[in-house]
Amino acid sequence: MKTRAAVLYEMGMTRPYAQSKPLRIEEVELDPPGRNEVLIQIKAVGLCHSDLSVINGSRPRVLPMALGHEAAGIVAALGEGVDDLQIGDHIVCAFVPSCGHCAPCQEGRSALCETGAQANTAGTLLSGERRLHHCGQDINHHLGVSGFADYAVVDRRSLVKVDPTLPFDEVAVFGCAVMTGVGAVVNTAHIEPGTTVAIIGLGGVGLSALLGARVAGAARIIAVDIQPDKLELAKKMGATDIFDSREKDVIEHIRSATHGGVDYAFETAGAVSALDVAYRITRRGGTTVTSGLPHPTQQLSLSPVTLTAEERTLKGSYIGSCIPARDIPRYISLYNQGLLPVQQLLTDRISLEQINEGFDRLDRGEAARIVVIL
Repeated sequence: MKTRAAVLYEMGMTRPYAQSKPLRIEEVELDPPGRNEVLIQIKAVGLCHSDLSVINGSRPRVLPMALGHEAAGIVAALGEGVDDLQIGDHIVCAFVPSCGHCAPCQEGRSALCETGAQANTAGTLLSGERRLHHCGQDINHHLGVSGFADYAVVDRRSLVKVDPTLPFDEVAVFGCAVMTGVGAVVNTAHIEPGTTVAIIGLGGVGLSALLGARVAGAARIIAVDIQPDKLELAKKMGATDIFDSREKDVIEHIRSATHGGVDYAFETAGAVSALDVAYRITRRGGTTVTSGLPHPTQQLSLSPVTLTAEERTLKGSYIGSCIPARDIPRYISLYNQGLLPVQQLLTDRISLEQINEGFDRLDRGEAARIVVIL
């Protein structure tokens, strides 16, 4: 069948993207779903820094590639072997498929699935196949989803069935921002009620971490960013303190305000400078968690003696250390109870034709979550 898709042919094109148009909206060929695969009619998909990092070249991927990974939609057709979904079911996509057989999967750490990581790096589905083509050329899949499209073929193990009454634009963000942010707080860090938390970087992931810290019972939530509008939004969403990280001596100010530093600091900006701030505002005995993805060549400089003498912990968190089939339903339950108001993350809703302009806004730090409606 034919479908529209946003395809990237070249990384690192000049800004503004509204002019250079790195993402081309093209009509491409989409194969029917193979074994253990599902055809999805995409209804909503979020713009994420993981997409932007491919566009600007800081997270190199194989090209050409159809981007988009934070997607929700409707099951349109089932491949052979898929017997636990039906046509018409509503789903949200998870961007790391889990094979269920590798060592991390057997340890319950499906976020680190080795087969899924290999497929994502290669630009294929979990089967190793590519289902997208244009003018005789294969188009690579982005993180097993390629959701900036009217339709996508996705491995069943990348899908979680959801309540059909949920709005597509809100449920889409559970596939990345919510899993990554909330999961970093509750799965990776296991924060305790009554503790002090700082979040550096207030995009969709950072604001989701803020909501997760509220649900987990943090007594004090410190929001740090360079954008005044985001700091004000964080305050409305429950931050007890806000700090502009452009201010001189901001680290000393935070450490003073928290009597030596926070119990948990979460870096969600994808910048080494933000991780440096997060580590330096963490107290003795505290934990720093990073879920950002800076350019692979960037390095963090720190004094190793602090890890030992201060019993500090520095941890990575990928997709919030989540098991999507377990955690997405849990987080949606909290959303339904009003405890996880993810609708507050949504900055704007745009069409597929406006996608390059949307990434300009994301690049300038003007948006938490922009969602393409299809």
